[in-house]
Amino acid sequence: KNTMENQKVILVSGGLGYIGSHTVVELVKEHDERVVIVDNLDNSSAICFERLKQITEKPDNMQFLQLDIKDEREMEAQVFSKFEIKSVIHFAALKAVGESVKKPLDYYDNNVAGTITLLRLMDKYKVLNFIFSSSACVYGENPTCKEGDRIQPLNPYGQTKAMIEQIMKDYAHANKDFSAVALRYFNPIGAHPSGMIGESPNDIPNNLMPYIMRVANGHLPQLGVFGNDYNTPDGTGVRDYIHVIDLAKGHTAAMAKQDQLKGYQVFNLGTGNGTSVLELVKAFEKASGVTIKYEIQGRREGDAEQVLAIPEKANEELGWKTELDIDDMCRDTWKWASQNPNGYE
Repeated sequence: KNTMENQKVILVSGGLGYIGSHTVVELVKEHDERVVIVDNLDNSSAICFERLKQITEKPDNMQFLQLDIKDEREMEAQVFSKFEIKSVIHFAALKAVGESVKKPLDYYDNNVAGTITLLRLMDKYKVLNFIFSSSACVYGENPTCKEGDRIQPLNPYGQTKAMIEQIMKDYAHANKDFSAVALRYFNPIGAHPSGMIGESPNDIPNNLMPYIMRVANGHLPQLGVFGNDYNTPDGTGVRDYIHVIDLAKGHTAAMAKQDQLKGYQVFNLGTGNGTSVLELVKAFEKASGVTIKYEIQGRREGDAEQVLAIPEKANEELGWKTELDIDDMCRDTWKWASQNPNGYE
């Protein structure tokens, strides 16, 4: 008999993905929550679940179901009708910016329609707390990135995040007891300090860190640096990198405050500090002792010069702020990558 069926649980969709898995660790290990993970293993691995049991040392407080959030019938039969869900944290999504430009229908179907399916089931079973993983890419080329700014996503992936935010807002407006929190992530890197879980994309990496990793472990001969003529200290693009552990803690901080956060709320999760491409390369070289060969190339279309979070709202209202710096991020990424050169395979 499944002991979790008569306890209140948190449903984590995409809970074996990069950010989801680190959030599950926070929920189970640090906050003693019971968690049901739903993941279709599209861009993740069941091995991750075994690692989560080892890291948390609480295998009985977690359950994994291989399901697709778009499958309303199975989601209802196996999850919503079986467990008493107090909160949903929704990570499951397709997330490759370039692919979204080529396959927009897949992105709108999976991300937007998938979220609607989840909200429909929440509505039916009166689950009132929802936390959504949004993205700083909803800001587009806006350099300031304040929560109240007008958003203008530049690609279908960002567009799906913006649409889901609007759906959450409208649903919360219609249902006064509902608490919907959108967390706009900046650039998550790093890994759990154990080196047992980390980012393992089964496809082409979309951000800088996995490329640096591939050069470090010999899978790529060199790194392409897109543009060194930006108006930044060393001419290369500047981004706000956030340690995935700090990011995971942002979710538990939001969850702890949900009783007071009725309606729709949005928070930036970032450090507020910028790191350039070359600074990240140098920090990684320092952490790993490996030299990263790179070549300066032309600017890449659609790349912004600088993207920085303004994290004050989350600092003040959630009592959350980042604690780990770029050296921590590089050290933990390297530990994960050197212990798992092929990801979870």
